[in-house]
Amino acid sequence: MPNLRLADLTAEIEANVRRALLEDIGSGDITAQLIPAERLAKATIITRQDCVVAGTAWVDAVFRQLDPRVAVHWQVVDGQRATANQALFHLEGPARSLLSGERTALNFLQMLSAVATQAQALADKVAATQVKLLDTRKTLPGLRLAQKYAVTCGGCHNHRIGLYDAFLIKENHIAASGGIAQAISAAHRIAPGKPVEIEVESLEELREALAAGADIIMLDELSHDDMREAVRLNAGKAKLEASGGINESTLLPIAQTGVDYISIGAMTKDVKAIDLSMRLSL
Repeated sequence: MPNLRLADLTAEIEANVRRALLEDIGSGDITAQLIPAERLAKATIITRQDCVVAGTAWVDAVFRQLDPRVAVHWQVVDGQRATANQALFHLEGPARSLLSGERTALNFLQMLSAVATQAQALADKVAATQVKLLDTRKTLPGLRLAQKYAVTCGGCHNHRIGLYDAFLIKENHIAASGGIAQAISAAHRIAPGKPVEIEVESLEELREALAAGADIIMLDELSHDDMREAVRLNAGKAKLEASGGINESTLLPIAQTGVDYISIGAMTKDVKAIDLSMRLSL
């Protein structure tokens, strides 16, 4: 499945930012009214820790929607590694607007950069292999596309976006459908051309999925030996994806089994916001 492109996210970014500004500013920033409306200021935003940058377009949209008089001068681009105490961007404009937009802008940047940083750290661990690391649907409600874009900034890849663009047939779907072959056959009939992925928990189930014509087979918590055997049995017929119970210590050994993909929910779910700081000067 193709990765999200920033060019395709224009409407999504505008909507994300519109909701965030409404949530934070509401009927108006009463504290900013302490500052004379005509007062101009400058600000520098730095990162207090090493990171991979993601979310510049969301920051731009915050100040564009809030006050077009604010100028944003970027010193980095999405996907770039930044080091602690490095300046990420500078702002110029009405002091009220810089302060009103600070939290919303930094919230997007710190969260999306955290995802990109996590993704890059994982990608670095398997850089010597051919495996592709995939995200999952374990994302913040309302910010899935933003987080999945950040994954690509960190050198990893997007799985399906939602429940509509590809099949992922899991244990309960199989049981309710009457079996592996029945589920795959129904998927091909319901939406011809959509990728059909099915979860298996044994090599016997793998054989069934291959015989039924699955496009992608998810190996759920198989042993490393069984994954290697799955690769041999598959012989390139379908794409193989490892999933379940994967952490930093098991990531490389799993990649070395020869599977095509490894999906990791922690890439978007278990992240800690990057520590950013804004310094204002009049």
